[in-house]
Amino acid sequence: MRLRLPLALVLLVGGGLVGTAATLVHGLGVGMVLTLVATLSALLALPPGWWSRLPFSVGWLLVVLYFSNPRPEGDYLVAGDTEGYVLLGLGMVAVLVSIVTLRPPSRRGRDDHRSGRPAAPGDVGTVADPS
Repeated sequence: MRLRLPLALVLLVGGGLVGTAATLVHGLGVGMVLTLVATLSALLALPPGWWSRLPFSVGWLLVVLYFSNPRPEGDYLVAGDTEGYVLLGLGMVAVLVSIVTLRPPSRRGRDDHRSGRPAAPGDVGTVADPS
């Protein structure tokens, strides 16, 4: 439990590093393929969760969005061309996949039909054992 926050920070930085590499090579034909493979492989390799897949994808997208802003010289690292839009779309898909695959909150501490407690006659949503 104590390792969740440090692990999330490492994955946030790791996602940022992958996003930086993706930003730098996405303009090349092979670079875009490498970007897609590396990002999707990392998403599939990480388990779904608030402390694993989500920080990676958020770090990835934040770095790409940062680099898509104009630089002081007036140029862009992520241009408004097909490759740039594919890169931004990949970041949004990564975050969306991370959110959609989140596990539901745990039900610890709640009494329900799986707790082994017999249902009382007034319980809502449960069926009392007729025996």
